[in-house]
Amino acid sequence: MRLSCLLYLRLSLLLSCLAGCAADPLRHADDIATQAGMQRQEVAAGPFVLTAYARLSAPGQPLTVYLEGDGRAWLGRTVVSPDPTPRQAVGLQLATRDPAANVLYLARPCQFTPMARNPQCQSRYWTDLRYAPEVIDAIDAALSSYVARLHPSRLDLVGYSGGGAVAVLVAAQRHDVASLRTVAGNLDHVAVNAWHKVSPMPGSLNPIDVAAQVARLPQLHFSGAEDSVVPTTIARSFVARAAPCAALRVIPAMGHEGDWAALWPTLLQSPLPCQ
Repeated sequence: MRLSCLLYLRLSLLLSCLAGCAADPLRHADDIATQAGMQRQEVAAGPFVLTAYARLSAPGQPLTVYLEGDGRAWLGRTVVSPDPTPRQAVGLQLATRDPAANVLYLARPCQFTPMARNPQCQSRYWTDLRYAPEVIDAIDAALSSYVARLHPSRLDLVGYSGGGAVAVLVAAQRHDVASLRTVAGNLDHVAVNAWHKVSPMPGSLNPIDVAAQVARLPQLHFSGAEDSVVPTTIARSFVARAAPCAALRVIPAMGHEGDWAALWPTLLQSPLPCQ
């Protein structure tokens, strides 16, 4: 009887913790980052203060940068979220599975950082302006600040979902990016929004428009065969325009928010074209 009560108590505590994590995405992110030896930081970048998680132990060695997806941009088809902070933070989960010595995760503007510290944050920055020039410039500035501190031998970008769009757009305006990987990346928001029959985002830059500018950059784009948010046709079209150094790998039975992190250590070993 005592054993049953003890098991019940432990289960209750576990469920309580899980519920707390779901209700407090910052606490959840802190927990999973800490377990991977990553520390939360804040970095001023243009008009925004970005939240970062970093494990930086070898200056001068390669730096891999993970860019988060769009997060909780909408509560419903027509209801904008008051806070775009992701509940699952798939991009962060990918970063925690990377064994490299220098790993940096950058949240998107207005994610995780308190709104009081981000006076420029308006809902447009996680709806129609999510890939606006000032957003891309802010991520670019944050990267430059870390590059100036670490002087990495190479800079590798990884973007999840909308973070894939940001990764491409940032890579197109930098000269120190050595490789590019996207996971379920929104590589053509015009086509994706048309496919979902939702409003376009004319204030945002579109990754597929700069495909030719990154065509010589070794890159690999992962797409889930069961992705109903960003279908594989989007990545396939981008890869066709970014030839010859772009490749597509379709992962069977994987959805947009599937367990990419579980596969990530293996997927990271996939060879890049043009290397």
